[in-house]
Amino acid sequence: MDAPKVSFVVPCYQLAGYLNECVQSILSQTFTDFELLIMDDCSPDHTEEIAKSLIDSRIRYIRNESNLGVLRNYNKGITLSKGEYIWLISADDYLRSRHILQRYINALEKNPHIGYAFCPGISVVDGQETGIIEGSVYGTHDEIVNGHTFLKTIGKSCSIIAASGMVRRQCYENIGLFPLDFSLEGTKIDLTWAGDWYLWAVFALFYDVVYFAEPMVCYRQHTLSCTQLINQQKIENCILADIAVPWLIKQKAETARIPGVHKICLDAISMEYSRHIFGKQYRSGTWSITLERFEQSVSRNTAIEAERLWIKSRTYAWVGDRYYHRGDNVSTRRFYWASLKHDAMMPKVYLKLALMALGKPGNAMRNMLKRSVYKLQAWTRSLGSPLRHLCR
Repeated sequence: MDAPKVSFVVPCYQLAGYLNECVQSILSQTFTDFELLIMDDCSPDHTEEIAKSLIDSRIRYIRNESNLGVLRNYNKGITLSKGEYIWLISADDYLRSRHILQRYINALEKNPHIGYAFCPGISVVDGQETGIIEGSVYGTHDEIVNGHTFLKTIGKSCSIIAASGMVRRQCYENIGLFPLDFSLEGTKIDLTWAGDWYLWAVFALFYDVVYFAEPMVCYRQHTLSCTQLINQQKIENCILADIAVPWLIKQKAETARIPGVHKICLDAISMEYSRHIFGKQYRSGTWSITLERFEQSVSRNTAIEAERLWIKSRTYAWVGDRYYHRGDNVSTRRFYWASLKHDAMMPKVYLKLALMALGKPGNAMRNMLKRSVYKLQAWTRSLGSPLRHLCR
């Protein structure tokens, strides 16, 4: 029997009440050459009963003898799958469009250099759609994006809703599965919180990506979701994982000797540190790290002085930007000058300080320049590679 074109891997733990809706959204796809693996991670609820009631020859139900945990369950599902493309979608999420699979297949079949496809997601709370998820929108039109160009975005934050991504099997086979054992600064880190972010970014080191502007998946927010539980129970691990991922991306790029991405990786590291110095918002609250901890972390993760100076200067400049938008001019100036202490050749920082010295007129000029830059970036993006002829 021929292998299916696509493998849907549906990890499930204590999500029996949502499983049927997820599975039905997959079974209703207009493209039908797929298998569907329900990966029951030894759920104590009635997941098994629900799964076995779903009658379709494409469904395979696998129940783990013991609880493997999120990432090991993901990796097991990927390993057991047979498709040329693999789609991981948690049992509490679901596909919003019946045509999403066909559109993804069209794009990836015609473009073997593309590693994965994704689209924005819709938030679902208490069974009701509440709007497009902030940060999941990459652009206003369908496009193929150069992997290293996309790394400038995905390296700085996870802007992809996990349920929206379909990955070419070669990505997992040639680059790797979800990382299980990793330590940062002598502390063992569980990358459940940020494992998907790491893989999206690492895949972009080697492959281009395709983006569809229509939000075609739904991401459910509720108290039993994996993200919610991790965020509440292991906040220190979340902080360490977020800081670790950009370092891991840099390490992967260096190991593979990929040219042209070194500064992209350093900028991603700096951006993540700036969020945590200023105070990063998690679902359990806002958490921050001290400047002393930041300096120690940088020193422990790189022995190259030029890299340390680059990271510190950019981090402090971005922290200054964050205080500027809050309206705290004293802290803004303090961090801008701190950035120049580590790298005196930063003309943008000098310009920002000069505009601040002008008061309200300077603020107006800065806002005008910012809008002009955004318009230029949007215009440049519009010259990319629209895929409307492939994706409808």
